[in-house]
Amino acid sequence: SGQPDTPERQKAVREELINREVLVQAAQKRGLDKNAEVAAQMEMARQAVLVRALFENEVKANPITDLDLQKQYEDFKKSMGENEYKVRHILVDKEDDAKAIIAELGKGGDFAKLAKDKSKDPGSKDNGGDLDWGPSARYVKPFADAVKGLKKGELTTSPVKTDFGYHVIRLDDVRPLKVPAFDELKEQFRQRAQQQQIQKLVMELRGKAKVEER
Repeated sequence: SGQPDTPERQKAVREELINREVLVQAAQKRGLDKNAEVAAQMEMARQAVLVRALFENEVKANPITDLDLQKQYEDFKKSMGENEYKVRHILVDKEDDAKAIIAELGKGGDFAKLAKDKSKDPGSKDNGGDLDWGPSARYVKPFADAVKGLKKGELTTSPVKTDFGYHVIRLDDVRPLKVPAFDELKEQFRQRAQQQQIQKLVMELRGKAKVEER
């Protein structure tokens, strides 16, 4: 566990091992290892140890290099775009309702009030439709495309349809996106890559396995 190796530490480990052994022997004398529920838990623990060992072996046998991580980082930066946007929106179910809101805003209507009164987005309606700062990659494609097509202070002139409904979008501000440096994100990318590696292994083994229903 990274603890320093001292005589006191060795004594503590020895005492713990002795305690475990006498307790295990006591449990066996009482026949607890033959109990069906206990046996099932022991088998699950054995499986968990083996699965963890397999995963560690897979990662060790196929190490992820810093070059791999650097490429993932560059792809990530590219996907995030160059800017981030401060956006407000009003989400409704019907296109005609969205058109009516756009018309009302064109007459000087208050965006924040309309969002609070009419938007069905619970995460932003009480904040006047404010989605705060974020890259366009945060949003689904039709929404992101609309945002990138706006200039600061502009409003969409027609409703933007997504799977969530119809949006009226206003771009409040735009600024260059600052992506954290590679060294700051490297370990996060490594963990994600290892998870993907393990998932690939699981899918390959499942594809080769013969699963019988009982």
